[in-house]
Amino acid sequence: MSASAAKTIEELRHSILEHDYRYYVLAQPTITDEEYDKLLRQLQDLESRHPHLVTPDSPTQRVGGQPTREFPTVTHAVPMLSLANTYNEEDVREFDRRVREGLSAPYRYVAELKFDGIAISLVYEDGLLVRGATRGDGTRGDDITANLRTIRSIPLRLRSVKNAFRSIEVRGEVYMRRDDFERLNAEREAAGERLLINPRNTAAGTLKLQDPQVVATRPLQFSAYYLRADGVTLSSHHANLQILRDLGFPVSEHTKICPTIDSVIEYWRAWEAKRDSLPYDIDGIVVKVDALAHQQELGAIAKSPRWAVAFKFASRSATTRLNDILFQVGRTGTVTPVAGLEPVFVGGSTVSRATLHNEDYIADLDIRIGDTVVVEKGGDVIPKVSGVVAEKRPASARRFRFATRCPECGSRLFRPEGEANHYCENSDCPAQVRGRIEHFASRTAMDIEGLGEAAIDQFVDQGLLHTIGDAYDLHAQREALMRLERWGKKSVQNLLDAIEASKQRPFSRVLFALGIRHVGAGVAQLLARQFPTIDLLLKARKPELEQVSGIGPRIADSVERFFADEHNRALVNRLRAAGVTMQEERRADTTGPLNGKTVVLTGTLTSMTRDEAKERIEDLGGKTTSSVSKNTDFVVAGAEAGSKLTKARELGVRVLEEEEFLRLLTGRRL
Repeated sequence: MSASAAKTIEELRHSILEHDYRYYVLAQPTITDEEYDKLLRQLQDLESRHPHLVTPDSPTQRVGGQPTREFPTVTHAVPMLSLANTYNEEDVREFDRRVREGLSAPYRYVAELKFDGIAISLVYEDGLLVRGATRGDGTRGDDITANLRTIRSIPLRLRSVKNAFRSIEVRGEVYMRRDDFERLNAEREAAGERLLINPRNTAAGTLKLQDPQVVATRPLQFSAYYLRADGVTLSSHHANLQILRDLGFPVSEHTKICPTIDSVIEYWRAWEAKRDSLPYDIDGIVVKVDALAHQQELGAIAKSPRWAVAFKFASRSATTRLNDILFQVGRTGTVTPVAGLEPVFVGGSTVSRATLHNEDYIADLDIRIGDTVVVEKGGDVIPKVSGVVAEKRPASARRFRFATRCPECGSRLFRPEGEANHYCENSDCPAQVRGRIEHFASRTAMDIEGLGEAAIDQFVDQGLLHTIGDAYDLHAQREALMRLERWGKKSVQNLLDAIEASKQRPFSRVLFALGIRHVGAGVAQLLARQFPTIDLLLKARKPELEQVSGIGPRIADSVERFFADEHNRALVNRLRAAGVTMQEERRADTTGPLNGKTVVLTGTLTSMTRDEAKERIEDLGGKTTSSVSKNTDFVVAGAEAGSKLTKARELGVRVLEEEEFLRLLTGRRL
C-alpha cells in the first residue's frame, strides 16, 4: 500500500506543480480553480495518512514554516551588486564609451525592463529550493526562505534538472501587480485597516513579515533575471534567460538583444511611452553586456558592475505650494534643507516633505517660500523639489536664507570649501549622537539587538549615552537601566549580552559602524582587506588610500580626515580598550609562492568560483587585478579564456592552467 501511495503522491505533486507553472509562469491555465483545489486536497489527504512520504518540495509545504522571531543572516556566494543609475541619453552613451574602451572585441547588449520590486536570491541543490534571501547589503542578506516558498511563481522543484544544473543560484525581483495591490487595499479598507502605500513598499514589507502564513495571503509575483551554475560554463546573459525559462522560472517576455547603444535608447524610449500599459510598475530599463566573458573582463567597482547600468525613466511630478523650508541634521552632521509642502499625491503616495539638497540647489532654482513648486520622485522613489512655477509666484513669497546655526544644538554651521553641504561640527549634537549610535548598533553594522531608536532616545535623554563608546560602559549602569520605564532585569541582561557579542563583529563591520562619511559596507570591506589592522588604517594617507581598487579621491579624503581627528582617534582607542575587533582575522601568507605577486584571472575555473580564487590568492599574499600588463606575474586561464590570455602571451607573461594554479595554491612552487 505504501508503494502505491508513494506513486500516487508523486503523480499528484507532478500534476499540481505543472498546473502552478502553467498558471503562474505561462499565464495559460488548463484547469479550473475548483479542479486544482480538488487535486491539492487529494494530495493533502494522502500525505496526512502517510507523513513519512512528505517532502520539502511538495506543493502542500509552501506554507510549512512557523512564525520566526528574526531572520538569520546569510552570506551570498557572489555579491549582489547594485546598479549605477543614469537618467538621460548622454549618460548612457558615456556608459557605452567606457564599455567600448574596456573591451577588445565586438559586444552587444541585452535590455530588459527594470521591475519596481525587491531583489532576492534563490539557491537550488539537486533541483530543490534550499534557500532564499534578500539582497541586504549586497554581501549579506536575510534568510527568508519560508516566505519565498509561499510565492507560487517560484518553483520548489526545477522542471528539468540536468546534471549540469544540480547546484544553481537564481536572482530576480519580487513584485506586486497593480490590480492585486488595489484589490488588497480594497479588502483592507472594508475591514477598517490602514491602507498600504504602493505595490513596491507592500512587497518589501510583506517579505519582512515574521509569519509565512500571512505572507501566503499576499499576491506576490517573481521574475528571474540572473543564473549562476556551479561547475558549468555559461556563455551569455540572453542564453541564461532561456535556461531559466526551461528550468521553470518566469522571465520577462519583453527582454531584447540590442546590437548598439542606439537600439538600447530606442528600447528605452518605447517603454517610457508605454510603461502604463503594463500590469506592474517599472521605473526604467536595465542594460547589460551580453557575453559573460565580457562581463568578467569589465569587472566591477566597490558597489556596481561596470558591465550593466539602470537607465531610469523621467520622474513622476506634480505641483503644490511650498509652505516652509525646514532643516534636518543627519548622523554625520550634514544639515539638509527640507521642503514643507501642501500635501500632494505624486507617483503613488501623498507627499508633504521633499528634499531640497543644499543651499546652491535652492539658489540655482530661485526657490522661495510661498512658491508653487514642482515635486517629483527621483527614480520614482525619493520626493524632491525640481522646479518653480514662476508665473504663480505671489508677492508675499520670501527669499530663503540658510541657517547659520544647527537647528538641534545651536552650534555654528560650517561649509567646507569646494563642498555644497553645511555641517554641524558639534559631535555632541543630539541629532548626531542619536543618529551615529543608531547606525553603529544597526543590524548591518554592530548588530546590537535591543539598542534601537526608542532605546537610544531614552538613554540619550537620561545621559547614559553621549557617544558610541558609551555603549560599552553600560554594564556599569545596570541599576540605572533597570529603573527606566520598560526595562527589567531580563531585558537589561539581554541588551548587555548583545553589546558584549558585538565586540566579535568583523573588522570591516566595525569600520562601517564608525559612520565615516562616504564609507558604506562595501567600501569598509575594501579598506579592511587592504589595511587589515586599525593601526595601518590610522597611518594611511590619501595617496595610499587611492591605490585601493574601488576607492576614489572623495572617499580617500573622507577616511584620512576622519582618522586625523583627535576625537575620532580617541573613540577608536576607547573601542579597542573595550575589546572591539580592530583587525581582520585573515592573514596573508608572506612566505608562500604568491607573496607580492600580481595575478590576473580569466575564463571559468571548474574547481572554484572567481571570488574564491581571488580570496585564495590574497590569503597567500598575492593580489589580483583586472587587466594584464608587463607588471603581471601570472595569468590564470580557465575554460574559454578571452583576450587577457592573448595579451599575456604577447607580453610574455606566464600563463597557468587550472591544474598548475591548484598546485601553486597547495604550496608547491612551479
